[in-house]
Amino acid sequence: MENILKIAAQKLRYLSLTTYYNHYKKQPINQKQVLFLSQSRKELSGNFYYIRQAMQDRFIVKSVLSDDSITNKMLAKLMAESHYILLDDFYPAIYPVHLREETRLIQVWHAIGAFKTVGYARKNSMLTLTHRGYTDAIVSSPSIINDYARAFHMDPRHIHPIGIPRSDIFFDETYAKQIKEELYQQHPQLENKKIILFAPTFRGNNIHHAYYDYDQIDFKHLQESLGDDYFCIIKMHPFIKQRSQALDSHFFLDLSSQREINDLLFITDILITDYSSVIFEASLLNIPTIFFAYDLENYISERDFFYPYAEYTYGPVVKNEEELVKAIRHPVIDQQKLERFKEKFVASCDGHASERFVEVLLEGGKL
Repeated sequence: MENILKIAAQKLRYLSLTTYYNHYKKQPINQKQVLFLSQSRKELSGNFYYIRQAMQDRFIVKSVLSDDSITNKMLAKLMAESHYILLDDFYPAIYPVHLREETRLIQVWHAIGAFKTVGYARKNSMLTLTHRGYTDAIVSSPSIINDYARAFHMDPRHIHPIGIPRSDIFFDETYAKQIKEELYQQHPQLENKKIILFAPTFRGNNIHHAYYDYDQIDFKHLQESLGDDYFCIIKMHPFIKQRSQALDSHFFLDLSSQREINDLLFITDILITDYSSVIFEASLLNIPTIFFAYDLENYISERDFFYPYAEYTYGPVVKNEEELVKAIRHPVIDQQKLERFKEKFVASCDGHASERFVEVLLEGGKL
């Protein structure tokens, strides 16, 4: 009964939004207005932030983010009068609305590369309205255009391989130096340590059922096995709400509440992850990466990847804690495989993606 009521309430909201939108779309559209929409971000972070910076003062900027209190009437008005609407994830309220023909609905997906299947590329995906109606999308390499076209049910000609705006920081030496200084000032216990970044993705079908199996790793034993030369930063996926057992602050620092992971990569010596798209950002910094894939077969059967898992692993794949400790002590990186990986997945990331986004998608330039 509760689910039925939720669905009914959602349908009423979409109907209300559509009604208001149909009214306001009779008004002139503002050719210079850009609307950022997100139901997961509290501020203009990630790709949104870097695109906003590159726009400077050449456009009128509006935003509706997760903490904003806004009526359907006001949301519909903003959608109707904006020439450009930018999303960086799914945004359910917009898909049932028939946008004006001149509106550009641009998906600037929050993850780099093509790793876990999304949208219509997922197994048993249902032909719903989700991820429909995008006029444009961006990707990090020409090689993965068709993957995103399949995921978003789009014409490949409207997928633009201009790079991912938030990757620009990895080519900015001044920014890197500043972030390192800030992180060491905020967390002096990290200095002169080999920094491990533990950043797995979530399990479960959605934000409401997301979890991580902490039984797969004994953090106390990990600390005892590695000793004082190391320090471990824990960065769980934002969907994961539960935390592991109590951790020793002399060895562990939980920064899961920090929305963006990229800054942490500047001080990372070893990355431990599994199926997280952070591997694409880490590759740009040549960070030795360990793939702790204890449930690989099950993950493939439930979620799957765009390509065989072996194409992503430019570091060792481990299945248990014993193998994990050994890999940390002796970090390796397959340099030839890493170069092939970067050519396939991040070839368009060169430090200028944000400005290209503005030039190509907002100002009508050409690649």
